[in-house]
Amino acid sequence: MSTHFEGEGNIGSDPQVKVFPTTDNTPPRGILRLNVFFDNPVAVADGKFEDRGGFWAPVEFSRDAQTCEQWAELYQRGMRVMVVGRMVRETWTDSNDQDRSAMKVRARAVGILPYRIEQVVMVQSQNATRSRPVEQPVPDEPLPESDAFDDDIPF
Repeated sequence: MSTHFEGEGNIGSDPQVKVFPTTDNTPPRGILRLNVFFDNPVAVADGKFEDRGGFWAPVEFSRDAQTCEQWAELYQRGMRVMVVGRMVRETWTDSNDQDRSAMKVRARAVGILPYRIEQVVMVQSQNATRSRPVEQPVPDEPLPESDAFDDDIPF
């Protein structure tokens, strides 16, 4: 069972990375796990907000191991994030042979929201050759008007 999920919340603990080796020559895969509290702020008297119905959910997304390790250094406890993915129910049997289940989010994207962020530093891509756009001078004389454009506009 799964359904589309989109939610905003705060990371509640340090990110965790699990690395899984592959049997062929592909790079190892990784899973990055974040525990996120998805709140539901509701306005109350005096312009204040209180949380009604917020919940904790583990958020996991799978990438290559190197990317997961880099992102684990980026995400921090307390950071506000927007998560988009699928909510899935995971089932298992515990040590007492009891069937158990829990909901988690398999994320397609986890965006950092700019609350409490002081600085963002972008790393330049090694294989991209980006140049600044060339500024075009503005002509001194107006462009010639064309009456053909306005022919289909009713008055």
